[in-house]
Amino acid sequence: MADMVFSDETVISNSLGLHARPASMIVKLASQFESEITLEKDGEAVSGKSIMGLLMLSAGHGSAIKITAVGPDGADALKALMELFDKKFHEE
Repeated sequence: MADMVFSDETVISNSLGLHARPASMIVKLASQFESEITLEKDGEAVSGKSIMGLLMLSAGHGSAIKITAVGPDGADALKALMELFDKKFHEE
């Protein structure tokens, strides 16, 4: 059976954007899941399990981000990541 694909879009709403601390939180959370996780901004997609990749997105406040999770636990991974973004990485 093929892996399911789960995807959603969000906007970075914390004032400092996707800097080192939020990027490390994303990597730590994404690494808990078997699914392949990608984050995409302006057509550039990077692994959600790569801190360097996430930082290279240069995603500031207000940036639109598409999160995709492909795998057996993709739905749970996407839900957890969307909650992290919604909570502004616990910064505000």
